[in-house]
Amino acid sequence: MSKLLWEPTEEQIKQSNMYRFMNTVNKKYHQDFQAYAPLYEWSIENIADFWETLWDFADIIASKPYDQVIDDESKMPGAKWFSGARLNFAENLLRYRDDRVALIFKGEAQPSIKITYADLYDEVARLAKALKGAGVQIGDRVVGFMPNMPAAIIAMLAATSIGATWSSCSPDFGIKGVLDRFGQIKPKVLFTANGYSFKGKKLDSLERIADILKKLPSIEKMVVVPYTEQKADISRIPNAVHYDDFKASDSNLEIGFEQLPFDHPLYVMYSSGTTGLPKCMVQSAGGILIHHLKEQMLHTNLTREDTIFYFTTCGWMMWNWLTSSLAVGATLVLFDGNPFHPHPAALWEMAQEEKITVFGTSAGYIAALINAGVKPGRDYDLSSIRAVLSTGSPLSIEGFEFIYDEVKKDVQLASISGGTDLNGCFALGNPMGPVYAGEIQCRALAMDVRAFDDNGRELLNTEGELVCCKPFPSMPIYFWDDPDGSKYHSAYFDVYPGIWRHGDYVIVTERGGVIMHGRSDATLNPGGVRIGTAEIYRQVEQMEEIEDSVVIGQNWKNDVRVILFVKLAAGFELTEELKAKIRQTIRTNASPRHVPAKILATPAVPYTLNMKKVELAVKKIIEGKPVLNRDALGNPEALDYYQDLPELQED
Repeated sequence: MSKLLWEPTEEQIKQSNMYRFMNTVNKKYHQDFQAYAPLYEWSIENIADFWETLWDFADIIASKPYDQVIDDESKMPGAKWFSGARLNFAENLLRYRDDRVALIFKGEAQPSIKITYADLYDEVARLAKALKGAGVQIGDRVVGFMPNMPAAIIAMLAATSIGATWSSCSPDFGIKGVLDRFGQIKPKVLFTANGYSFKGKKLDSLERIADILKKLPSIEKMVVVPYTEQKADISRIPNAVHYDDFKASDSNLEIGFEQLPFDHPLYVMYSSGTTGLPKCMVQSAGGILIHHLKEQMLHTNLTREDTIFYFTTCGWMMWNWLTSSLAVGATLVLFDGNPFHPHPAALWEMAQEEKITVFGTSAGYIAALINAGVKPGRDYDLSSIRAVLSTGSPLSIEGFEFIYDEVKKDVQLASISGGTDLNGCFALGNPMGPVYAGEIQCRALAMDVRAFDDNGRELLNTEGELVCCKPFPSMPIYFWDDPDGSKYHSAYFDVYPGIWRHGDYVIVTERGGVIMHGRSDATLNPGGVRIGTAEIYRQVEQMEEIEDSVVIGQNWKNDVRVILFVKLAAGFELTEELKAKIRQTIRTNASPRHVPAKILATPAVPYTLNMKKVELAVKKIIEGKPVLNRDALGNPEALDYYQDLPELQED
C-alpha cells in the first residue's frame, strides 16, 4: 500500500476552485457530489455538459456564442468542438490591464525584471501593429528561437492576436534540429534573442540564426531581441531588424483581436523525432485555452493571487501551459539558464525571493537535487509555496518523499503526466484529494483515461497501455503536411481503433490514482525532457568513423541517462578523441540534452526482419529483462554483447 504523504484540510478543500466547480455542477445538474471520484465519473459520462459548464466557469471571452459543444462524442479523431463560436486566444490571456505583476523574469545571476498586466498589453499592442505592418496575415506562421523570457510571450500573444499561428524552439537546439521543425511549416517572421545564458556563460545565437536563415527562404523578417547585449551587430543577417526598431512607437494602442473559429490553428508543436523528422502537431486556439484553464483553475487551483513558476524552455509544452496562466490573472515567473547555477539551490532561492506559490519542475531535477544533497526547506523560507508540480518523466517514490522531507511538509505535490500531443495532462493534481508516494492523484476531469491490455481489455491495479476513450478539445486538429490524416491516425489510433493510445505504461489504482511506468516506445527522458533517438542517429551516422549506432535510456540514480553504442567503420577505433568529436557533433546539431552520458563500441546493432533498430530490446537486456520476440530479429545474436556490461554499472 502506498504511503500517505499529505491530505488537504477541510478548509483547504472548501476554498478550492475544484470544490466551487463541483457545487456549480451540483446546482446546475441536481447532483450531490461531495468528493472528486463521483465528479470525475460524471465528467466522463457527460462530456458535453462538463465542457459547457467549464466554459461558463472559466469565463471564456467570445464575441459569438457556440451552437453546440461537440458534434459527435463517439468520433475520435475528428469531433468538432464549440462550432459557431468566435474568439481570440490572446484576448483571453490579456483580459487584465491593471498594475498587477504579470511577468517576473529572472536570468542567471541577474536581478529580476517585472512587467505589469497594463505594460504587457501595451507591449503586445505595439508588436501586433508591427506584425500587421510587416504583412503577417491570418494563418501565417510566426516562430521564436528564444530563451524563456518575456519577449517570447509578447511575440506569441502579438502573433495570435492577429490570427497567426505560433511555434517555438529553445536556443540550445542545433541548426538541424531547428530546420527539422521550422523548415516544415515555412514561417514568415522569426523572433530570436541575440543570445542566451547557461552556467554563467553568454552564448551567441546570431551565428546559428544566420546559417538557419540560409535554409529558411520563407522568412521575410527576422526580429532580434536584446538580451546578452543591448544592440548586437545584425548587418550580416538578411531581413534582420532590432526588436525596438520593429515594434510600433505608438502608445495607448487598442488591440484589434481577430475573432476566429474555436478550431483556428494556434500552435504547431513537435514530436520528439524518434522515427524521423518530428511530426508537426497543429493545435486549436479554443481547445488549448479551455483545456489549460481546466487544468490550471481546477486541478492546480490557480487564482489571481498566485505566483506560478515552471522550469521550462520555449521548446517544451510546459512553456505553452505556463503562459496560459495569464488568463487566470496570476503572476508568471520565467527563468532562463541552468537551474544549478550559480549553486544547486538557485531556483529555491528564487522561490523565496519572488514568493512563488506554485513551483513547477521535472522529476529529473528533483532526482538531481537528491543526488546533490540539497535541502531547500532547511536553507530557504518556502512558506509561500502551496503546491509543487513535477512532470517530464515518472517521479520516483524517493522523489515524492524528498519533497515532503526536504522541501515542505504542508504542500500539495502534484505529479502530472500528459504530453506535447495534447498540450496538457491525462493525470494530474487534485486539491481536494490526498497524495500517496509514487502515485499521481487523479485522472483529469473529462479525460476517459484507462489502462488497456494488448487485447483492449481494461485493467485495474495492473500495468497496461494508457488510453483515452473519448475525445477532448485539445487533441491536435491535424498534423502538418498530412492531407489524408494517415500520420495522425497512425500516431494514436492504429492499436485500438477509435481510442487514443498514448504510448505510456501505467497502473490505474482502485482509488483512481495513476502510477506511471515510463514510455512504451523508445523515447528518451534525460533530466525529465523528452527527446527522440532519431535526432541522435541523424548526427552520428553521417560521421565517416561510424557505420551504425543504437541509443537507449538507462535508468540511473532516479533519472535516465543516454547511452550511445556505436559500430565503428572499418579502420577506426573508439578513442577519447572520437568520443569528444561525437559529443560535440551532437551538442552542436541537436542540443546539449541529446549528448550521451556514455559512448561504447558495439560489434553489432540488432535489427528486426524488416530492418528496424530494436532499441527496446537492447534496453530490456541492459535492465536484465527477457526479450521475448527474438524471432522477429534478423540478427538476434547481436543482443548477446549487451548482456552484463560492466561499463553500465559505473558513473
